[in-house]
Amino acid sequence: MNLRIFPPDELLQADVRLPLSKSISARALILDALAGNDKPGFEVAHCDDTAAMCGALADPALEYVNIGAAGTAMRFLTACFAAQPGRTVRLDGSERMRRRPVAPLVDALRCCGASVDYVGEEGFPPLLIRGSRLAGGEVSIDSTISSQFISALLMIAPMMQRGLRLTLVGEPASEPYMAMTLDMMRRWGASVDRQGAVIEVAPGAYRTPDGFEVEADWSAASYWYEIEALTSGWLTLRGLDRPADSLQGDSRCAGLFTGLGVETEPEGENGGIDLVASPDVAPRFVADMADTPDIVQTVAVSCAMLGVPFRLTGVASLRIKETDRIEALRRELLKVGVIMQTEGDDCIFWESARRPVTEIPVFDTYDDHRMAMAFAPVAIYIPGAVVRDAGVVAKSYPGFWDDLRAAGFTVEEFSEETDE
Repeated sequence: MNLRIFPPDELLQADVRLPLSKSISARALILDALAGNDKPGFEVAHCDDTAAMCGALADPALEYVNIGAAGTAMRFLTACFAAQPGRTVRLDGSERMRRRPVAPLVDALRCCGASVDYVGEEGFPPLLIRGSRLAGGEVSIDSTISSQFISALLMIAPMMQRGLRLTLVGEPASEPYMAMTLDMMRRWGASVDRQGAVIEVAPGAYRTPDGFEVEADWSAASYWYEIEALTSGWLTLRGLDRPADSLQGDSRCAGLFTGLGVETEPEGENGGIDLVASPDVAPRFVADMADTPDIVQTVAVSCAMLGVPFRLTGVASLRIKETDRIEALRRELLKVGVIMQTEGDDCIFWESARRPVTEIPVFDTYDDHRMAMAFAPVAIYIPGAVVRDAGVVAKSYPGFWDDLRAAGFTVEEFSEETDE
């Protein structure tokens, strides 16, 4: 499904109920399963990634699980299945998933006594997992690649006979996601102590906390921050915890977007926040995005459309996401004339270099939900911009296009065979 997008005819004013956090939902599902519950007693995000995890956890008799493109599910389920005595399962995914590395997690699990074998290429899914009561003990893991490896290992640590003493080697990637995991483990009753690069988890049992609720998704909110930056309208986003109270690292987008002309204000007693336009747009945008990799595309596209040169560091992990997001960004920004460059493996930048654009852009999404949502607001500046394979948003935000329509955008199906 390709979609052509036109901006609202009038000043944007919208009230948006955001989806629930995919990151919190994924952790809550694993912790709840390890607590011995057949199904969660709380609402989780309604998206493809969460559905894949729910399906995998619902039937303990499943011997083959294919989680498609759900990277979080692959990492978390690998550890979860390894810690379930008596369970044998082959865990597989999409072709892209078979090219995403899992060796650091598998190596660490094996050090804890797990039986995990590669079915195909060494270091990559699919995996054959034979669950058991893991011994645990002292383990080191490279923490520079993905925080999900660390979170996966930590969540099963209370199930280990000796618990876990985990040493992080290198500067942790996406530190807030690891902090989210530790916070949620404590809420579920785990005994966790962190001293710098060493995290100790005592053996024990989980218990689902009373009244637990999943907050709305700050990653999803980032696209509305982008829309506000490009329209100077008035937006209310429902369901979010205030940035200072949120478990989510992507709540940092509230602070980042102050440099792009968006102020965040508490909405009041009905909950949520208001986004308000500000004339204060930075002449140049510089940020370390290591803790917030999922909003790099949003920030880069926002800067490009506002004409703000940018330099974003801490982006190395984008190479191993749903696609190579750095290369995808470079290609798609060229379609609006922006010549983005790279510096080493960890920096992308734009110094205002442009090339002429002679046609309405048709954006490719690379089977990546965040590419689709980050580039959709380009239609505010270039009405009629097209997003190919727009259904990829179902991975995290299935209602995105409907929410755009409700906000006054025209979003219509586009057939390249007849329209080009």
